[in-house]
Amino acid sequence: MANRKALVVRGGWEGHAPVAATDLFVPFLEAHDFEVHLAGSPEPYADAAFMAGVDLVVQCYTMGTIEPGELAGLRAAIESGTGMAGWHGGIADSFRNSSDYLHLIGGQFACHPGKDPAEPHESAEAHNFVPYTVNLLPEAAAHPITEGLTDFDLVTEQYWVLTDDYIDVLATTTQQVRPWDPWHREVTSPAIWTRSWGAGRVFVTTPGHSLDVLRNDTVRTIIERGMLWAAR
Repeated sequence: MANRKALVVRGGWEGHAPVAATDLFVPFLEAHDFEVHLAGSPEPYADAAFMAGVDLVVQCYTMGTIEPGELAGLRAAIESGTGMAGWHGGIADSFRNSSDYLHLIGGQFACHPGKDPAEPHESAEAHNFVPYTVNLLPEAAAHPITEGLTDFDLVTEQYWVLTDDYIDVLATTTQQVRPWDPWHREVTSPAIWTRSWGAGRVFVTTPGHSLDVLRNDTVRTIIERGMLWAAR
């Protein structure tokens, strides 16, 4: 019998395949004794009685909007011990209209610099896929989310994120300076981080644009461990 409850909120911009992406992880949650509830909007966040029984929120909701009552409910739940986990734009590029949401998560997508704009490319999406490395920090060696893992390479969107100092960074990625770029020095952004908020925990990883990235063994392991770590 399930002894914990997970709420999976999925929707927003369809380019991140929110339903198919979260479906990859529902069986994992069920196998770890979570009763999984699915929602197509943040509306359940406003239900205080329901949220009081939620041990983990998994959010895959890119852009979109959130109502004041929904955000207040989410923040209250996390402060009381509900965990929150997510990847890519589903958590780091949600609800751009809400500075209080950005404050809760601790990092916000800024851009994903693409290839040389002068070069032909097969699609706008493929233009944004670049090779890069996710570098695990020394403190990640003993963390339950990243223990035993090493630096890994991806070819996908490389998130440049804006963050504050109240996050615990487990891994970073560095945006190089290329001849066509307007910036003049390398920029290092968190790629995996956690955040303590009241009695709750927040877990974020920026890789996860598409299903093939989510199926990457290392990325999937990080997300699975991150969900368990964040849960009440």
